[in-house]
Amino acid sequence: MTTVTTTTTTAAAPAAAAPDPPQVRRRRRLSPGRRLPAARLLGPLVVLALWAAASAAGRLDPGAIPAPWTVVRTAGHLWTEGTLPTDVLTSLERAGYGFAIGLTAGVLLALASGLSRTGEALIDGTVQLNRAIPTLGLIPLFILWLGIGETFKVAIIAIVVYIPIYLNTHAALSGIDSRFVELAEVQGLSRLAFVRQVVIPGALPGFFVGLRLGVTGSWLGLVVLEQINATSGLGYLMFQAQNYGQTDVILVGLLIYGVFGLVSDSVVRLVERRVLSWRRTLSN
Repeated sequence: MTTVTTTTTTAAAPAAAAPDPPQVRRRRRLSPGRRLPAARLLGPLVVLALWAAASAAGRLDPGAIPAPWTVVRTAGHLWTEGTLPTDVLTSLERAGYGFAIGLTAGVLLALASGLSRTGEALIDGTVQLNRAIPTLGLIPLFILWLGIGETFKVAIIAIVVYIPIYLNTHAALSGIDSRFVELAEVQGLSRLAFVRQVVIPGALPGFFVGLRLGVTGSWLGLVVLEQINATSGLGYLMFQAQNYGQTDVILVGLLIYGVFGLVSDSVVRLVERRVLSWRRTLSN
């Protein structure tokens, strides 16, 4: 009888310990948890609520920081009776052209530098030197080279965009495990198949980081460039409002820039989650 009892207890012990619930609970406790719906809107909404509350309580000077409802009313007036639609379309066009050129240049240079030692020797040092030079400091030189029209604005935006895309994509390419390269050689993959099956999946995470920085950089550069010899655009609208002390118009322009930046970043994040859905990370 004693032997049977001991055997039963010993056999039952592994069965009770099989699920190992402490490890499961520990894993759930350390992870960020379930993604909240519309989580990135929470912070801006809190700031907006604090702004509205401070304005309603009279804690803010209306001449320096108008109330949110005043800014909304001004935006509606500029949209229906002003030049805001034209200014928005002009800014989108400038940012779009510059972003497209910067994106293409950043990706091509990163591939040439990351997949070839000769390309790295010729390209990487030049890009690092360009990164060390303040991009907005190139404006006077580009005006002398390209004139004071639209070309130099697009060129500066392209430089602002291509640098983060190149840096992050090149870093991702350099960080690909060499064992994958050895495996591709053993499997006899062609150069095109190697790029498609190893290089692109390995570089995509870094590329999307650079893409998000590039999208934001295009708007940051635009707000400065549109105040230089421009006749339209959100930056021009804000510059004119500064001359007349129209704080509400300046805030309208800043809020539109912020909305554009938030929406474009959210779109890139959405595409990133879809394209990299095969990865198991903290974010998903």
